[in-house]
Amino acid sequence: MSSCFLPDRPLPLAAVFSVEGEVLTLAEKSLFSAAQPFGFILFGRNCKTPEQLQKLTAQLRSAVGWHCPIMIDQEGGRVARLQAPHWPVFNTARFYGEHQDVIAHDMRALAHMLFEMGIDANCAPVCDVLFPETHKVIGDRAYSDQPDDVAVAALKVALAFLDEGVQPIIKHLPGHGRAVCDSHLDLPVVSTSRRELACTDFVPFRTMAQSDLGTKLWGMVAHIIYTDIDPARPATLSSIVINNIIRGEIGFDGLLMTDDLDMKALENYGSIADRAEESLQAGCDLALYCWAKIDVMEQLAARLPPLSRKGWERWEKSLCKV
Repeated sequence: MSSCFLPDRPLPLAAVFSVEGEVLTLAEKSLFSAAQPFGFILFGRNCKTPEQLQKLTAQLRSAVGWHCPIMIDQEGGRVARLQAPHWPVFNTARFYGEHQDVIAHDMRALAHMLFEMGIDANCAPVCDVLFPETHKVIGDRAYSDQPDDVAVAALKVALAFLDEGVQPIIKHLPGHGRAVCDSHLDLPVVSTSRRELACTDFVPFRTMAQSDLGTKLWGMVAHIIYTDIDPARPATLSSIVINNIIRGEIGFDGLLMTDDLDMKALENYGSIADRAEESLQAGCDLALYCWAKIDVMEQLAARLPPLSRKGWERWEKSLCKV
């Protein structure tokens, strides 16, 4: 990625949009051209063959008129949008946590595969710590039940991605491991004390943020209420969690995006546009919307501001060579 804005060109919309199918519709092209979202996220519905996918990523960048970020969830294991037989299969995070000697090789191959398709950001590594109560939605997506081991594995993954030109997006800040329900379906509530969270859940994120790679990383916020920090609002919508914990205690100063705003964890917090506005007001840089409904993206385009100057600076800083 490289900065492609001319000095007099407005900053993009503080949103990441999605696409319904394998090619852009005329309505999507028109909307994306007018709305100028910061970037796009792709799913299995968008990824059928290498040739088709390369054309789609080129179409997306053509629609907005610059080399915008295009991201995906390609963790390995069950979270993989690019599937066999057209793309290779990679192991779960749990496997790599137990076989850290192969992380660099395999994750460079994974990132190279993405980059060849025109995808230059990946929603990984998962930095959540595994606990006995961890819901299966995380499960083998976690590297280990030891915070320091998670951090070591995640750093190796992030460096491998960066070596191949793919931006790592660490998730789910400030930690999803203690959630006993799936935030796609319900709002998790974690009652663990802030002190205990700081000694366990926050450790991999803090290690990542304070490492030499810290400025190169993007982050994704969890839809979870942490009652000892902010009992009223999930992290995505909580200025307390974002400013005091993620930016403060953890020390993460990279580009920060929400998890998908259409997840049921947030269903009691207004429309998707309402949630998006609140997430930006709380301190997120980008609002993520994954379900490609034109009317929803039109509402987001009408209501959201451009990416903040600080957010743009975070993005540009992340492009610097390691």
